[in-house]
Amino acid sequence: MVSLLASINISAQVSLTGIQPYISYHKSKSDFKIADQGQTAQIVVSEHDYKGVIRAAHDLGDDVRKVTGMASPVMVQQSFKKGNIVIGTIGQSRIIDQLIADHVIDVSAIKDQWESYIIQAAGDKLIIAGSDKRGTIFGIYDVSEKIGVSPWYWWADVPAQKSKRLYVKAGKYVQQSPKVKYRGIFINDESPSFSGWSRKKFGGINSKMYVHMFELLLRLKANFLWPAMWGNAFNEDDPMSPVLADEYGIVMGSSHHEPMMRAHKEYTRRVKEVGPWDYTKNAKNLQKFWYEGLERNKSFDNLITVGMRGDGDVAMGKGDDEANMKTLHQVVADQQNIIAKVYHKPLSQVPQAWAIFTEVQRYYDAGFNVPDDVTLLFCDNNWGYIRRTGPEKEKNRKGGLGLYYHIDMNGGPWNDRWINTTTIPKLREQLNLAYQTGINREWIINVGDLKPKELPIDFILHYAWNPDAISANQTFDYTVNWAEGIFGKEHAREIADVVSKYAKYNLRRKPEVQDPNIFSFVNYHEAEREYALWEDLAVKAEALEKRLPIEARDAYYQLVLYPAKASAGVAQMYLNVGRNRLYAKQGRMSANDYAKKAHDLFDLDQKLSSRYNDSIAGGKWKNMMSDVHIGYRQWSMPDSNRLPEMKVVMPLAVPSIGIAVEGSTNAWPNGQNNAQLPTFDVLSKQSYYIDIFNRGEDTFEFTAKANQPWIKVSATKGTVHREMRLFVEMDWSALPVGENQGRIEIKQGNTIVPVSLTAIKSKLPDSEKPFYGGWGEFSIPAQKFSANIPGEHASWTVLPDLGRSVACMGSSNVNMPSEMPAKAPRLEYEVFLPVQGNAKICLGILPTQDVNPQRGLRIAVSIDGEEPVIIDARKGFHDEFQQYTPASLALSPGLKPLPPLGENYALVSRGKLRRNEVFDNLRWLDVDLNVKSAGRHTLKVFMIDPEVVLENIVINPDDRYPSYFGAAPVEHPAAKKK
Repeated sequence: MVSLLASINISAQVSLTGIQPYISYHKSKSDFKIADQGQTAQIVVSEHDYKGVIRAAHDLGDDVRKVTGMASPVMVQQSFKKGNIVIGTIGQSRIIDQLIADHVIDVSAIKDQWESYIIQAAGDKLIIAGSDKRGTIFGIYDVSEKIGVSPWYWWADVPAQKSKRLYVKAGKYVQQSPKVKYRGIFINDESPSFSGWSRKKFGGINSKMYVHMFELLLRLKANFLWPAMWGNAFNEDDPMSPVLADEYGIVMGSSHHEPMMRAHKEYTRRVKEVGPWDYTKNAKNLQKFWYEGLERNKSFDNLITVGMRGDGDVAMGKGDDEANMKTLHQVVADQQNIIAKVYHKPLSQVPQAWAIFTEVQRYYDAGFNVPDDVTLLFCDNNWGYIRRTGPEKEKNRKGGLGLYYHIDMNGGPWNDRWINTTTIPKLREQLNLAYQTGINREWIINVGDLKPKELPIDFILHYAWNPDAISANQTFDYTVNWAEGIFGKEHAREIADVVSKYAKYNLRRKPEVQDPNIFSFVNYHEAEREYALWEDLAVKAEALEKRLPIEARDAYYQLVLYPAKASAGVAQMYLNVGRNRLYAKQGRMSANDYAKKAHDLFDLDQKLSSRYNDSIAGGKWKNMMSDVHIGYRQWSMPDSNRLPEMKVVMPLAVPSIGIAVEGSTNAWPNGQNNAQLPTFDVLSKQSYYIDIFNRGEDTFEFTAKANQPWIKVSATKGTVHREMRLFVEMDWSALPVGENQGRIEIKQGNTIVPVSLTAIKSKLPDSEKPFYGGWGEFSIPAQKFSANIPGEHASWTVLPDLGRSVACMGSSNVNMPSEMPAKAPRLEYEVFLPVQGNAKICLGILPTQDVNPQRGLRIAVSIDGEEPVIIDARKGFHDEFQQYTPASLALSPGLKPLPPLGENYALVSRGKLRRNEVFDNLRWLDVDLNVKSAGRHTLKVFMIDPEVVLENIVINPDDRYPSYFGAAPVEHPAAKKK
């Protein structure tokens, strides 16, 4: 947990996980005993305290039972004695107030603060005192978690960590207020899985279900909820739901298109009575509808959504932004009048938010705004990249700035629903960008069905307590501690590795946008490497399950094994389909083998879902894994899982040779151009393959003969039944200097298939540092720089495990001002470029949105001492909801323009490597640089705007050998001059 506690006489600190060392399992002098020798401490809470505090106190009593086998009895009374756990809220509990008056406890550090608390242990008593209702509840649940009860004990069937002895170390522990005020989740896209599960388990999405969710949020130290709204109305479906939310201590809101605490379903149920959802024609009835909603909910703790969109999560009106903004001005003014009438207090004391979602971003960019006491709720692009950082002009806004963020999406640009595809490093990078730029009043996260998004939910809600507590270097540590809190220490690092990798591999290509043609089957062994990564992960996840105690396996299946193995199965299924299609085109009989593998994985997917729905936890999660996730052809969910189309290959009547070579999807003999292997060069010393396969029945003999002595083939003859792979290498000691041509002739009977090749040998470059380079395409991981030179206000810093590969490079200060290259932070890379003239440089950056239109999204690149070329990542940029025009990029009043960028300003081409930056989680920026001489050079990359995050560099992309990731990086060792 990201919050928690500091010992006496030490200023409040924040740990990585909240598992602080104030719980001991052996008594020391002055420690407080919770449990020992079959006895447990009695819990005392005032009858005058909040119902939610009293309820949570009973939870703590039962949590002691979960850990020790014996509950702590709870007494609701006004007195206590030695050995009691005393719980209460300042100003609400007479017991706590008396302890303050008697100077037994000092609460000056938390009094009148938001959601803060102290825990004080002194031999004869343990005191948990909160500054407000939720502060006390959070203090209670902090003790619960630290004694060994996971916040996920119910929602993921996590067993308590057992101990017969529990002590609290003597001292005073202080927790200051959270850095993000409102922190919560949005249950959305909840059909068929969440709704089907709720109906089966609880008879519907009702208060019986919601109390479990309220408790989870509080145990995670969250305080806010947007309830399920697909055909559901939180306040009307079960009137006890809002009552219990308030009793528990949860602030309720309604989604971005459901203003004034009215669910969309409430409108559709009475559409004949209310009339059209059109404020220009039906303002009076809509005002009445909103007034009644607020009047119904006014006694509860709410954060009210204001504004208006069209009926059912669409833009209002007929697409005329000017007309919509004029209407929206009146809507907000009238809504605030309603709020004032209902609440009878200043509007600044009634929490409100306006969601700048989808088309509403255009209104805001065009100058539309809402009153200063309303929180501006900025949004992401639906796939986890925020669309705006906190604007400078809004930094002093009374209502503050908030964020609506997706780790689940049903809609454009494409569905992302079934499984977790969001990594902790990505969350940390994007949420840090939001927080550091002032977005800290409200974070509401679209989590879909809640399951199976447990890990990112856990991280986000704890990170929101204090984003400064977790650096980019600590994201894996967080995951290890999360795993340790659930499964214990022994396997925590291995489990953290599995959950980190399955999400990361999903992020490379999310299941709903998988396609059989994404990864290359013939270039750089890309598909094989991808398949092997998933295979290794699935095997490791299965092996770990067998090493865990029986009581932990239900939790392990939900949190680790199912998402890892099912994700692997879907990814491998698509890879097998792709290989089937390629091999069928080539006439290989093994195409049928890959079709069978795909079918087997498709069947496995159903078995894995069935185990989740029917078997684990005694069938507790029936229907929860019901999302269709295979066979998407458009953004919306298909009606059923479907295998992509595959081909069946029928054998010829007689054995017949077929040849396929690395780097080509063709097969020979085909009567057209000859087979050609990719170029060999002395620097990389490549090995390429030739596949010999049988297009017919029975077997055949073959021979392979090279026409040059420096060509080495792994086999010169053999017998082929199905297929056989030969490897070709060069004897570089025997190869003449220069560009050499060679040929291998492969013969079966009277059929001869020639395979041509080119091998280049030249003097190797001298370099005092390791370098990248060679003939043709090569890539450089961003973190493999040879020098990192800081600028005036920031430096490039390594962001481990971010992006699709090992790490990315980002800014140490996301609030740094834009810099021209002369003063900008700079990365340098040693490269060998063997050819003079034009070199194409492709910078792979994360698909950061146009977060600050007033300045741009720029990076610069140069070779050696040449003038840097500045690239703006917005050129050619497409926002799913907004095409940026010169008018929308105009400077706001009072902001000074940047200095002229000069002549060397590059336009960004899409490039043949680029497919879809959102689906690929990478944006390619292309620039041509002039290489004045062949040899070793220094490539320089400059940080102009701090939001740009660099992942990869591909130099001289070879469109003859296209691939998803580009050529695999190969670092060449230093070769010092003699």
